[in-house]
Amino acid sequence: MGEVGGRAGQLRSSGLRHGWTTGACATAATKAAYRALLTGVFPDPVEITLPKGQRPAFALAAELVAEEPDGGRLATAGVVKDAGDDPDVTHGALVRSTVRAGEPGAGVVFRAGPGVGTVTKAGLPLPVGEPAINPVPRQMIRDAVAEVAAECGGSGDVVVEVSIDHGEELARSTWNPRLGILGGLSVLGTTGIVVPYSCSAWIDSIRRGVDVARAAGRTHVAGCTGSTSEKVAAAVHGLPEDALLDMGDFAGAVLKYLKRHPVPRLTVAGGFAKLSKLAAGHLDLHSARSRVDQGYLAGLARTGGADEELTAAVAAANTGLEAIQLCRAAGVPLGDLVAEAARATALGVLVGSPVAVDVICIDRAGTIVGRAQPLGP
Repeated sequence: MGEVGGRAGQLRSSGLRHGWTTGACATAATKAAYRALLTGVFPDPVEITLPKGQRPAFALAAELVAEEPDGGRLATAGVVKDAGDDPDVTHGALVRSTVRAGEPGAGVVFRAGPGVGTVTKAGLPLPVGEPAINPVPRQMIRDAVAEVAAECGGSGDVVVEVSIDHGEELARSTWNPRLGILGGLSVLGTTGIVVPYSCSAWIDSIRRGVDVARAAGRTHVAGCTGSTSEKVAAAVHGLPEDALLDMGDFAGAVLKYLKRHPVPRLTVAGGFAKLSKLAAGHLDLHSARSRVDQGYLAGLARTGGADEELTAAVAAANTGLEAIQLCRAAGVPLGDLVAEAARATALGVLVGSPVAVDVICIDRAGTIVGRAQPLGP
């Protein structure tokens, strides 16, 4: 049998355990709660259907049926999120769904309970004012409600309130506040399955960040490798928070998405060592997937006027920081040369798209050690 590729192949070769998205957990909790609302009995475990047809089962960690002050009834079920071996901030979080009867003909109405955010900015796949329950989880929940309604004689007209214990606190470690999702986490997932270290969530958040900036009318965004470069880019250009993209190591994700969804001006800001990788043509700047090429830096230094002794010293340097320090002491503009080369790499990806690019290289202290400006007036 041939080797399996794609996500399944990645997971198999890594030996890591997959997990379940918050959307899958919310769907399981909703299905269990709605069945209990109609029958008084919670299914445990509860089985759901994922978008690609898989039928996983989830154990319940919370169950409640209660009378409401107006005489109605509600049912709540909870599922503990298992993210597998992925370093997910929501791993171990208790995802709850409370289901109540809704207005006849209303279908499924979604509400944000404690720990689930509300959309406050345009540019996301949900209207402003809506609970941050993404489109695919919403459809999964609607399908689960319809399945229970058909089996148990329900109308399918329900109010579904999703909550996540400690979600507001956990959300501070995510992009949500910057994207304008306030009050908690988002209920996410397009397949229902979390693939460990797939990096897809970060790349998706970069795309959503561009969408939010465009919807807000921003004409200038900055892709930054970390918090220090973010502060520098914001200070240099006076950029608002929603124009700052936490690029991390994913320079390629920023550039490729902006090629398809352009903004007139892009600043790429980051540490000298990381941006030296971009200068050398790498679009993934993670240390496990690209390395600082001292020989490449030595060649740049030579073009900038370094003599043979300095060129050899740069080639033998232990780190990118050492290389830039050697060149700065000798008056060789290695930082500017790296910035120019990084800008050239970026423009190569963006070719044909109307995006002007400048680059800011910094050292660990946040001092600017290299700049490359857009060409022209």
